[in-house]
Amino acid sequence: MLNPGPAMRAAAVDYGTVRIGLAIADELGLLAHPRPFVDGQDPQKAVRELSEFAKAEGIEVFLVGLPRGLKGQDSASTKRARRFAERLAAESGVRVELRDEWLSTREAEARLREQGLKARDQKTRIDSAAAAVLLQSYLDAERERER
Repeated sequence: MLNPGPAMRAAAVDYGTVRIGLAIADELGLLAHPRPFVDGQDPQKAVRELSEFAKAEGIEVFLVGLPRGLKGQDSASTKRARRFAERLAAESGVRVELRDEWLSTREAEARLREQGLKARDQKTRIDSAAAAVLLQSYLDAERERER
């Protein structure tokens, strides 16, 4: 069996103006793990924190969730996420990819409910859980592409 070599270290961000969800791939690039959220109220500070995180963890790519309206159109949230992604790329020096986050929050809510968490207990975990859903989708697609 061939050794596939080291996996690219990836992280995902679910951008919000209050909380920024964060998830990181394991060293093998197989599983996404939620991390504690980053405070989103000061976007510049959040970009600095994420840049430091990228350096400490060896992140090679950030995925930033791109929210869309119900009909797939851009919204004010979409524009904020794009600006945040641009700032993150410039400050961190890490490649940043925008990824459609369609239904990632709903899927994260369902997964947290399956773990027995009530809605009020999900509040501080939902954003990072949504980032993990986004990242896991990316990791699965990358593995499939490599086959």
